[in-house]
Amino acid sequence: MCQLPKNIPNPNLLVGIETSDDAGVYRLNDKQAIVQTVDFFTPVVDDPFSFGQIAAANALSDIYAMGARPITGLNLVSFPIGKLDSQILLEILKGGQTKIEEAGALIVGGHSIDDPEPKYGLAITGIVHPEKILSNSGARAKDYLVLTKPLGIGIITTGIKRGIVAQEDELEAVRIMSKLNKEASEIAQEIGVNACTDVTGFGLLGHLHEMMKASGCHAEIFCDNVPVISSAWSCLASGSVPGGTLANLEYLKEYLDGNYDSDWKTILGDAQTSGGLLFSVPESKIELLVNELKGAVVEAAIIGRVYLGQEGKISITKGKMI
Repeated sequence: MCQLPKNIPNPNLLVGIETSDDAGVYRLNDKQAIVQTVDFFTPVVDDPFSFGQIAAANALSDIYAMGARPITGLNLVSFPIGKLDSQILLEILKGGQTKIEEAGALIVGGHSIDDPEPKYGLAITGIVHPEKILSNSGARAKDYLVLTKPLGIGIITTGIKRGIVAQEDELEAVRIMSKLNKEASEIAQEIGVNACTDVTGFGLLGHLHEMMKASGCHAEIFCDNVPVISSAWSCLASGSVPGGTLANLEYLKEYLDGNYDSDWKTILGDAQTSGGLLFSVPESKIELLVNELKGAVVEAAIIGRVYLGQEGKISITKGKMI
């Protein structure tokens, strides 16, 4: 990415690639800006309908992380035509459409290629007022950090592929991945937060690092405050760690310090699929935000604080926040 040429300066490009934010934002006029993102990946579960739902929820999450409302989606499909039953592809697309409809958006087309390995995702366009964009660059010292979904999805989906996850635990993971971040985003817009990102492939630590780097701040995470899907611990004990998680931790090693054990580091760096939103919230609004989120059945947890210090640095404390 750093080798790519920079965009030609344009006053209407409100969010580009410079801060590693979740989506691009381009101003159309004083009251409207479009938000654009794209995401697709290989199946993380065996059921094609569930995979479609998860992929769509994951793609929509970038729009919600910017405080925007999704309006259209374009399907992106790679599928081994002639090798797998076309009914499988139909179920994937049906699953994706259910989540697009739940978001209040429309599927307006797409593109497909014949590929040996199935892949599915979407390009999503959203809309937001130019003055109401949520970005990852606005965190401020003394903010609280709030997470809206538990961690451990990458570890569990790797366990599913290895056949070590019980059916009820797989269904719980599917439920979490399929849940839209719609309510969390709308509540954050209503109450006001300083910064937002979603937690996906770079893991909590990776996306928090990007937020802190873009904001010029340092973060502290308290392990005992961080929600984790219970079955992730048994999968981890069985050696179920995805390659993406290991890559995250290798990249971030110079930015981490604190008194934590290796299991917690793996959980915090775990590559998520369709994870929650991460908010940086001023102290004056934290109680109201958390209460509103919980009232909307969003699993909100206060997991840490923001401080002045080395930008992008994250301290991990084994214990509970006082």
